Amino acid sequence: MTDLAAVKAALKTQAVETPSWAYGNSGTRFKVFAQPGVPRTPQEKLDDAAKVHEFTGAAPTVALHIPWDRTDDYAALAKHAEERGLKLGAINSNTFQDDDYRLGSVCHPDAAVRRKAVGHLLECVDIMDATGSRDLKLWFADGTNYPGQDDLRARQDRLAEALAQVYERLGDGQRMLLEYKFFEPAFYATDVPDWGTAYAHCLKLGPKAQVVVDTGHHAPGTNIEFIVATLLREGKLGAFDFNSRFYADDDLMVGAADPFQLFRIMYEVIRGGGFTPDVAFMLDQCHNIEAKIPAIIRSVMNVQEATAKALLVDGAALAEAQRGGDVLAANAVVMDAYNTDVRPLLAEVRTELGLDPDPVAAYRRSGWGERIAAERVGGEQAGWGA
Repeated sequence: MTDLAAVKAALKTQAVETPSWAYGNSGTRFKVFAQPGVPRTPQEKLDDAAKVHEFTGAAPTVALHIPWDRTDDYAALAKHAEERGLKLGAINSNTFQDDDYRLGSVCHPDAAVRRKAVGHLLECVDIMDATGSRDLKLWFADGTNYPGQDDLRARQDRLAEALAQVYERLGDGQRMLLEYKFFEPAFYATDVPDWGTAYAHCLKLGPKAQVVVDTGHHAPGTNIEFIVATLLREGKLGAFDFNSRFYADDDLMVGAADPFQLFRIMYEVIRGGGFTPDVAFMLDQCHNIEAKIPAIIRSVMNVQEATAKALLVDGAALAEAQRGGDVLAANAVVMDAYNTDVRPLLAEVRTELGLDPDPVAAYRRSGWGERIAAERVGGEQAGWGA
């Protein structure tokens, strides 16, 4: 039998990092639908993030994206977050929006472009020093569109050289998180296309380099929980970017496309000892047609629900069935946990923490959405593509 008190205690420790860019205008490559009340500054993004944490009790950190969140005083921005009960989380770099990066950034054949890209990454580490952030998160859009366009091996050499320069700049307690992406925007060869490539680079770099698993960045049918289990076994799982995909990199709300997959992933996290601050649970979502703050609240709740179900797996019964080779009994243990309605349990947890048991309803009653729509008029709204 599962110890419900222990499950509740574990749930009370869970933290999900929200992304600053999810609060601003964002969308697809085809259209960005602007919404009233979206933030105009990094400070206003933090104000919205504070509301997510206020009503969920589980979103105490906010990831920044440079240059989208560029400011003159990052220490002051960190203080702004602290005054709202938050801390600044991962610093995300951007080496994919400048014209110079048409043929790549750190993998570009031109050394001058590579120096520019590495300079930006080093600037991000400087920002980490100012904000007190632990993690530098790297995703590279580098790749090629045509066979023969560039030397595939040489591009890996350039990538390794750039990563090594940044790795050496990291301070005590700081980490480099390397993300991979199955495809997009490169059509022929992506330079960091899978977890194996990311793992190989991180393994060579050392203990401060860890792999990021984005749940939307895999080929159809990929067993993501196997990747999670393997990286945990090797001590190389540093973080998640949670979102959902129906056919590609959709950045839809986590748990929207396949909540069973999210449950399976969280079970492997718990089984492998990854339910600790050493593995960052981050959202990476762009809310295009849905209201942003309620969508982020709901996303945090989706992660909590998957985690609660994973914690309810009867480990002793599962191990016994596995040892006996009882396939159906083993699967039944897992399915019994997944089919449990954990919403009442999570409502109890929130009540015990002094929170409203229904975070979305509590947010709607707060009037924050109406307030920011009225107050945030004029100026340039901050967000990707806006």
